[in-house]
Amino acid sequence: MSKAYVILAGSVVLLFFSKCNQPVNAEYPASTEVAVGDHEHHALSGNDSAALVSETIVVKGDVQHQLTLTVDSLRVMKTVTLDEFNVVCQSGATMKTDKSSKGVLLRDILEKAGIKQSDHKDRNFFIVARATDNYKATFSWAEIFNNPTGENTYILFEENGKPIAKKGNMILICTNDTKTGPRHVNWLKSIEVTRVN
Repeated sequence: MSKAYVILAGSVVLLFFSKCNQPVNAEYPASTEVAVGDHEHHALSGNDSAALVSETIVVKGDVQHQLTLTVDSLRVMKTVTLDEFNVVCQSGATMKTDKSSKGVLLRDILEKAGIKQSDHKDRNFFIVARATDNYKATFSWAEIFNNPTGENTYILFEENGKPIAKKGNMILICTNDTKTGPRHVNWLKSIEVTRVN
């Protein structure tokens, strides 16, 4: 069953969806279902899953410098190694566990791109991490730059000592969410910064 969740970020209401009845498996099975906004893929085969893989992430929108990132460009940034991370569904079920992961803070990537702020009080932005299947996770500027979430949101390029492949070359996670599944984005293709008018 798909579940919808609403987050209030300043004066903006953000809506996203989570799919929680996927099989528990550290790797994607031969066939699985994946949330796509308010729709679902039905029974993705291994080949269908492979077709969703993106080799780049574009950082775009209200940024000073649009970036196109690859695993190699992430590796030369300040990388972090994470230990023992669980993807926990909204129902409370653990969907998968990574013993170790490597990645880069989303905040560091956004600082590299440079959000188009007119001054230090110009903070009304939201950030959308979008997958190739159009699944989205949303953050406010305050979460990333003025909250512990900024120290706990990563773009990963390696899990359990191996490159990420079946779920896209890079995925986004937020480790300090109580339920980590809804903002766990496989097949990541873009980070989009938008000013709230």
